[in-house]
Amino acid sequence: MKKHHNIIIAGAGGIAEAVGLLLLEWSDVTPTLFIGDRNHPIANEVAQWIEDGATKSGIVKGFHLHETELTEEMKSILTQGAIILDCLPGSQAPRIAQFAKDYHLHYANLTEYVAETDAIITLAKNSKTGFILQTGLAPGYINLLANGLFQQFCKDFEVKKVDKLEFKVGALTINAVAPHYYGFTWSPVGVATEYLKDTVVLRDFAKTKLPSLSERATIIIDGIAYEEDLTSGGAADLPDALQGKVRSLDYKTLRHPGHYAWIDELLSKTENKENAINELQQKMQEVIPANEDDQIVLYAAVEGRDSTGMLRRREISKRILPQIVGKRKLRAIQTSTAAPLAQAAQLLLESSLTGVALQSQIDSSAFLKGNYVVRVYGETKL
Repeated sequence: MKKHHNIIIAGAGGIAEAVGLLLLEWSDVTPTLFIGDRNHPIANEVAQWIEDGATKSGIVKGFHLHETELTEEMKSILTQGAIILDCLPGSQAPRIAQFAKDYHLHYANLTEYVAETDAIITLAKNSKTGFILQTGLAPGYINLLANGLFQQFCKDFEVKKVDKLEFKVGALTINAVAPHYYGFTWSPVGVATEYLKDTVVLRDFAKTKLPSLSERATIIIDGIAYEEDLTSGGAADLPDALQGKVRSLDYKTLRHPGHYAWIDELLSKTENKENAINELQQKMQEVIPANEDDQIVLYAAVEGRDSTGMLRRREISKRILPQIVGKRKLRAIQTSTAAPLAQAAQLLLESSLTGVALQSQIDSSAFLKGNYVVRVYGETKL
């Protein structure tokens, strides 16, 4: 940030902590932060955690973000704010986005939930402020990376269509043990949801839906073998933006070998199909521990023929590890999700963007070179 801004962060979880700390520590001009949560004491604790963890001085205040009411305190803070960074569960996104529209604030969120995203697109259509949606890790960074690869491939090889665009992310533990070969590094309900909701893909240049966990394969990235399979939400709006241009496009989640077979076994024993997400979440949480020692593995590739007919492929892979920010050690899932959100905030606050901006509508090259993104993901040559 090159100017001072009042930034409202909705939520007080791990990503809210991280984006607050990144904004204090890495901004040219330190912003004032307001941390809102339904649990006021937790909001205050996170505000203090951010303030104490930064090497720069800044003002960070917690406030009570009421679940159903619009309080006088909330009205005062919304009136002072310039932008809302929504780190709450996706089900809350339309309500928080409505606050942004009503109080003429910019807005950015992380959720992959389709219905909630569609609702925000509708309410923000004619807004005089900017709304950047799905701007975390996946959806978010991985979509910009994949779209950037596609655009550069077409430019370099003088083509308008390609055969494949594939992009994959794994929020993984460093080590993995039987029977689940996994450890929770982020939301258990998020994991269960992406395993069970349908995914949107391109097949034969047309958009279609497929069941998650229906196209399993093995992939080797930087010499290490992983399992990959279709999961929901990570494709963002790329299937819409690139239909007719890409023969086969999909997002897959990476896991250590053996994990998906274990998930299949759990799903085969699911009794209540209508409540399958909650049931799967509960079964996983009974045996899978939370793990702070995490890593993010990501991969994107584009394949197609150049203007002479030669088959070509371009790939990018990255591995993100825990990182020291200020006085705190942040997990890889925190920095890799928070950095794109902070970058989106800077884009909104320092540009004339209005209305909704989906991932395919953002300048990939410029975003990937942003100061918050580069500090986490490093330089990227498309």
